[in-house]
This record gives sequence, C-alpha cells and structure tokens, in this order.
Amino acid sequence: MKNRNLIVIVLSLLFLMVQTSLFSAAAGEKVIQPANTEGNFLEFTDSYGREVTIPSKPGTIISLGPNVTEIIFSLERGMDLIGRTQFCDYPAETASIEAVGNMQEPNIERIIELNPDLVIASTHVSPEKIELLEKAGITTVGIYNDFTFEGVYSTIRDIGKVLGESSNAERLIFEMEITIRDVAKRIEGLSKPSIYYVVGFGDWGDFTAGGDTFINQMIEMAGGSNIASDVNGWSYSLEKIIEKDPDYIICSQFWGTKELFETTPNYKDLRAVQEGRLIAIDNNILDRQGYRNAEGVKTLAQIFHPAAFR
Repeated sequence: MKNRNLIVIVLSLLFLMVQTSLFSAAAGEKVIQPANTEGNFLEFTDSYGREVTIPSKPGTIISLGPNVTEIIFSLERGMDLIGRTQFCDYPAETASIEAVGNMQEPNIERIIELNPDLVIASTHVSPEKIELLEKAGITTVGIYNDFTFEGVYSTIRDIGKVLGESSNAERLIFEMEITIRDVAKRIEGLSKPSIYYVVGFGDWGDFTAGGDTFINQMIEMAGGSNIASDVNGWSYSLEKIIEKDPDYIICSQFWGTKELFETTPNYKDLRAVQEGRLIAIDNNILDRQGYRNAEGVKTLAQIFHPAAFR
C-alpha cells in the first residue's frame, strides 16, 4: 500500500512536470519582455503570448506555483504575498500565507475576493483559469521557461521585472553564477560517473529526467553523465536501468522513497543500491526552477565528486 501511495504522489508530480513542458511548447517558449513604461504601469507579453498591463511595482501578490513563490521570497517580496498554492512549502514562512487551492485547480472565487494587484502563474495554471481571473479584473501573468538551465535565470529575471525588482533579480543570478563557476572549476577534468535520477518507479512505470530536460543539464553541470540522456521527456524503463546499472542513483528524501526503492525487487539489486550510492536529497532544489537550483548543482557535484570539495 505504501508503494502504491508513493507511486500516486510521484505520478502526480510527474504529470505536473509533463504539463509544464506541454504548456511551454504551446506558448512557443516565449518569455516575458518589457515593452514600455507609462506612468505607473508596464506593458508586458507573458509566456502565454498575452499582452498584459501591470502596475509598475505591484503591492499585493498571489503566487500560483511553488517555484514562483520561492523566487518571490528570494527577491525579498515575501511580505507582499497574500496567497499561494497548497504545494508552496518553501521557505517556512509560506505556512502563514493563505492557500488558494492547488496548482491545477486554484480557487478562483477566493483569489477574486482577495483582490491582489498581481497574480503570477506558472505552467500548471491553464489559460482558461487565467482568462477567468482577467474577466474578473485580476491582473495575471504567466511566467515560465522550463527547458534549459538558462531558463532558470530568465524566470528569475522576468519575475523581477514584473515586481519592479530587476536589480535584486540580477543580484540573485550573479550569486548563482558564482556558485556554478566554482563547481565547474572544482570538477574540471574529472571523470563523469553514470547517474540515474528517480522521479517515479514501481508497478506503474519508471520515470526520470530525459536528455531534453533542465534537470539533465544540472546533472551534467555537476560532473555526472545521465544514463537517460538518450531519451526525451520523463518516461524510462527498468530494463534500461538494469542494463546501464548506474554508478549513482539520486532520489527524493521525501515520502520514504529511498526505503521503498532499496527494498523493491529488481531495484534493490542495482549496483548503486548494493554499494551504498543510492542518495536521497531534497528534490525540490532540482525540480523547482529558482534560486536554489545553483545549490542543487553544487549538492549533486559534492555527491559525484566529494574529493573536489574537501
């Protein structure tokens, strides 16, 4: 039963990740760009290709994505958040902010009642939901760029623009770049161990980060070689995992994932499991695009190349 519950949770997360890619493709991978400033308003084209007029520095904000919430706090605007999704759980201060539904079904009625200056949505919020908010007079923008690690910087930069915090956004990006450059310098010339990243496993299938994902890029930036780089998307197979028998397996530290993986037939016999190289981490530092992704790259590099960080 525990294994089935885990699978349900993981597949739900996977569905959101897949929806992210689908919506990004539908939007033509556009990112928000400033057009002009008139008085106290800015004109923007958001990631859905919509022209949106927003306050130049909005006061009250509602976030409809965990990564958006993290970025808002990183930009030191967390005090202006008056709503977030049930999945927005970092930093700890989010617990005191009202939850306005989940990621795919935000509570439109409650958002309208709260009447924020700006709602920032991510890919899991459908264009239909955004249209309902707009019809109610709630200014809403969709911001995402989820195919490459450079998209992390773009997302931070764009949220900084719509919040009037561009200088803070550039500071965050600069700090991330320093961390990434330090990692690159430490691991330069080192051999690359083979890596498998667990998104889902078990009776309902195996899921991971394929070669066209930003998580694949993070594995490579950390000095690893993703065994699933030969596929696109998130679906993989147990047969391939067994065949390639990776040096390291990375999984979530939540939901008892590690304990289930290392006791499940077939998975428990993998070399990485037998030799103690099944490593559980906070997967949110990889899965959510934001300021903590630099920490994610460093965390992976410290696992793959511990001697380089002594």
